[in-house]
Amino acid sequence: MEHYYSKNPISDLTENIIDWTINGIKLNFYTGSGVFSKNGIDFGSQLLIEAVFADYDVNTGTILDMGCGYGPIGLFLAAGLKETHIEMADVNERGIEFAIKNIDLNKTKKAKAFVSDSFSAITRMYDAIVTNPPIRAGKKTVFSFYEGAYEHLKDKGAFYCVIQKKQGADSSQKKLKELFGNCELINRKSGYRILKSIK
Repeated sequence: MEHYYSKNPISDLTENIIDWTINGIKLNFYTGSGVFSKNGIDFGSQLLIEAVFADYDVNTGTILDMGCGYGPIGLFLAAGLKETHIEMADVNERGIEFAIKNIDLNKTKKAKAFVSDSFSAITRMYDAIVTNPPIRAGKKTVFSFYEGAYEHLKDKGAFYCVIQKKQGADSSQKKLKELFGNCELINRKSGYRILKSIK
């Protein structure tokens, strides 16, 4: 069955533009069939964006949005953290096509998007990595995001993720503690948890 973690969605392409506002920042997005949360930014991603804005105290460096879809997390962070470079990656080629268009649509400087199956195409180290992981792809894939993040963070780099309690927040917290030696719950709301680990 096709889902948003498919490399090449086979559903007929439909396209529309949505707008969304977070922390007073309004952005527009091309979105459509075959990508996650095509009709609007999902609650978990919005909670993650707000948490990173509240917690991340470095306005420079490079942040990776892993599993970016059409790019809402990365593009909001780019808009709110003006001096930060943003890179966005996803296995879904249609999502990346939208993300590239959305970089241009929002006239976002210091941002790029590219295809990567988990961290397979990632070659650099980052100051922070954020993700709303693809739960439907299974625990093995989700945990590969955590492992890849640990391997591609600079010393003292921050990792942020959002996950619902009913979809494995406890096991994610345990896995992150094993990898990083620490995992902090920095926000929770309506069954969603924002987890943070420091390398």
